[in-house]
Amino acid sequence: MNPTLSAAVTAPSAGTQDAEAEIRDLAQSLTLEQQVQLLTGADVWSTHAIPEIGLSRVVMSDGPAGVRGEDFDERHDSVSLPSSSALSATWSVETARNYGQVLGQEARRKGVHAVLGPTINLHRSPLGGRHFECMSEDPRLTATMAAGYVAGVQSMGVGATPKHYLANEAETERFTADSVVDERPLRELYLAAFEDAITEARAWLVMSSYNSINGTTASENKLLETPLSTEWGFDGVVVSDWTGVRSIDAANAHQDLEMPGPVGHWGPKLLAAVNEGRVSREAILEKVTRILRLAARVGSLEGFEPAVTHLPTELNGAAVAREVAVRGAVLVRNKGLLPLDAKALGSVAVIGHNADEARTQGGGSATVMPKYTVSPLEGLRKALPEGVKVTYARGAKVAEGIQAFPRTSLHNPVSNVPGIRVTFLAEDGTEISGEDRLASHLIWFGIGIPDGAASIRMEADWTAETAGVHHLGVGTVGRIRFVLDGTEVFNSELEDDTEVLGAALFDPPKTVHAIDTTAGQSIRIEAEYQLPKEQVIPFTAILLGEETVVAEPQAEIDAAVEAARASDVAVVVVGTNAAIESEGFDRKDLDLPGYQNQLVKAVAAANPRTVVVVNSGSPVLMPWLDTVDAVLLGWFGGQEFGSAVADILLGVEEPGGRLPTTWPSALDDVPVLNTTPTDGKVVYSEGIHIGYRAWLKQQAEGGAAPALPFGFGLGYTTFEFGKAHAPQAVTAGKDLVVHVPVKNTGTRTGREVVQVYVERTESAVERPVRWLAGYAGAHLAPAGTESVEIRIPAKAFAHYDGGWQFEQGTFRLLVGRHAADDFQSLDIELR
Repeated sequence: MNPTLSAAVTAPSAGTQDAEAEIRDLAQSLTLEQQVQLLTGADVWSTHAIPEIGLSRVVMSDGPAGVRGEDFDERHDSVSLPSSSALSATWSVETARNYGQVLGQEARRKGVHAVLGPTINLHRSPLGGRHFECMSEDPRLTATMAAGYVAGVQSMGVGATPKHYLANEAETERFTADSVVDERPLRELYLAAFEDAITEARAWLVMSSYNSINGTTASENKLLETPLSTEWGFDGVVVSDWTGVRSIDAANAHQDLEMPGPVGHWGPKLLAAVNEGRVSREAILEKVTRILRLAARVGSLEGFEPAVTHLPTELNGAAVAREVAVRGAVLVRNKGLLPLDAKALGSVAVIGHNADEARTQGGGSATVMPKYTVSPLEGLRKALPEGVKVTYARGAKVAEGIQAFPRTSLHNPVSNVPGIRVTFLAEDGTEISGEDRLASHLIWFGIGIPDGAASIRMEADWTAETAGVHHLGVGTVGRIRFVLDGTEVFNSELEDDTEVLGAALFDPPKTVHAIDTTAGQSIRIEAEYQLPKEQVIPFTAILLGEETVVAEPQAEIDAAVEAARASDVAVVVVGTNAAIESEGFDRKDLDLPGYQNQLVKAVAAANPRTVVVVNSGSPVLMPWLDTVDAVLLGWFGGQEFGSAVADILLGVEEPGGRLPTTWPSALDDVPVLNTTPTDGKVVYSEGIHIGYRAWLKQQAEGGAAPALPFGFGLGYTTFEFGKAHAPQAVTAGKDLVVHVPVKNTGTRTGREVVQVYVERTESAVERPVRWLAGYAGAHLAPAGTESVEIRIPAKAFAHYDGGWQFEQGTFRLLVGRHAADDFQSLDIELR
């Protein structure tokens, strides 16, 4: 997909007036049958090609934190970037743009034309299952970061797809739930989060969500027209979430493309509906025009110059992954322990299941297959000077169920290479084809299984690292035979008890069997899976691996305590697992799983020089927060997570993150919590008060405060704000610029984020206690100064009541470092 080679010099440029006229003429030249066919995908990931008009397929792929391509094959590896919550914690549009550019590069490398991201639904409740995949609880922070992401992706000539439009903040009953939201919060919060990605970054696609909004499913909702197409001028393609089109009615809305295909709710039914007059030909023509416009932009339509013909300088994906992990890590406590002086260390105890088996990405469609990942344990071992003793203790189990075998433990007995052998068999048992795979979690979604295959056979020799009882198993949906060292231990059906599309790809039902080994012993593992006869959407997942079983949890804690006591410093990595944070379900609570809280308390009591690194994509409760010397929130940190952790702890880099969402002290304190529909409805009864707005309202009424406020984050240096300057008056509808002098008063180079909030205590309409209006960062050397410029958009002073309204009078600007800071204030008159 090289735009400099795919179009003639004289071809009209995508987006120009000449090109628009030609694209519409081309759409009109198609037969009705061709037009209708183009509106449903050709397969799981791409649109139909029409070679006679020079149209090749447009390929889409899951982001939002990597680009997987059209398969889940680990041999086709992807750069794995930190989660969206980590990205948003950078509070840096420049970083978001670099992040997006890496995704665009990855897309081009994989032959992908559109990245299905960013996910920019708001952090309405910390229980939201895809909280890690979204950006922030605040619409302004989300909108600006999303726009940077979109601009970065599209700078590479690849379409970005803001999703999920709209009010899709929970996973429970996600296919059928109705989000009931009043007009004002819908406009000021949930639509506002999407607006900049459309109006400023000019996204080429938008994905409609599964849920309904105020009684109408998203793919049929009038919100696809207004404000998206009318007020915001969106001229791209509205693609459904996969299976999100429910009926022909979506064709009368501004839904353009149904995915996946080729079987869906449109197809022949839509053709009949047009012929019967139930859907207008004009509506079909508009959808086809939008799809052809997208194809022209991404270089899939001959005779048109793509939107981007000169690509920006390529970025190093791994380096960007590491930079985002560093910039997004939030230091929330430091009693002088950090940064560690590596030269003064003799020994370090690294503790925690997630220290060795870190979660670098969230589960579900966001999953990609990185070439490698760096755990905190590996990162620290590599970064610490030779001679520093590093001791590891698991301390407390986190990972639940079967975990894929480490690739280094597998040998392919057929090809005599690392990994496993996969063979596709016909009905009579004859071999159709075979392949050498590297990983033991195998997923086929739409492609990869040859025609005529009736079963899949897997063979590998697994080497036990330690002596003792190991619990080996297989997970899948369907009939499977499982053999360990020549003994058949299972030959039956494994049934999926969920109703979530694709859930079994990542967390399948399983069977586990114990086997006793010596250290270094090789065990032959064989499995044969019977493929189902028919599947509407072809997907198959088979997981071979080992389950961690801990007979005596206290013994593991005791071993960790001994390691900590014998070391100069203890680094405890705690976190969540795939059973807690993933697509397809919401969280039940905010607790760290297992015995991790007890582990932290015990280790901190044994060694006061304890650092806790939190490896979660969204908030968790930290009852030990005030009892340890240092706490770093690392999120799902991508493939370079461990390198970034080592950089920060050892002072090579400054922790740059600020909280994109509020962290509570207790579940009962959270003012907006519910994600479970009642009678099919999720009622957004809190109105305009979510996130820190809800916390501030709750505190004003005498309720609980959070553990960590929105926007909060520490560093290794100190900053001083000078007197802020802004105009004393501004005309309604005009942007405003605030200047804040910032000086680095410490001894290290570091980054500060200046945050400007607005409040209006006397108002004729309900308002939040305060709300974020703008922000900007300053990166300064010791004694360095800068006048930071923060643009406040006109809508920061507006409220929605049948249209955008501006209440004239005095507004107060609050300049500070987080939502609960001791602010510097300026009054301005809105005229």
